[in-house]
Amino acid sequence: QVQLVESGGGLVQAGGSLKLSCAASGRTFSIDKMGWFRQAPGKARELVTTITWIGVSIYYADSVKGRFTISRDNAKNTVYLQMNSLKPEDTAVYYCAGVQAPGGTYDYWGQGTQVTVSS
Repeated sequence: QVQLVESGGGLVQAGGSLKLSCAASGRTFSIDKMGWFRQAPGKARELVTTITWIGVSIYYADSVKGRFTISRDNAKNTVYLQMNSLKPEDTAVYYCAGVQAPGGTYDYWGQGTQVTVSS
């Protein structure tokens, strides 16, 4: 099993920045890919960005491309999400998640951290 704990959410004004962290523990060697999702009230969960645990394969949703940056520190078993030029529409609960098998579904989820962007 893998446990994921997010941190770093908060309230920020539009145009500001936040950095989220996702600390993984347990069988981290079994992780193939990590992703950040978000869910705003009344909306479906949205995939924001992904990064492979090994290698450099990265994906960004069009809505965050050029503003958000995902990175990882394997020594710390931590994935980060640097969010710049934040917009009110970025307001959501942000979740990190992990995939065990290449091409598989997300097996592990964190508890989520709230990001609120005021206009």
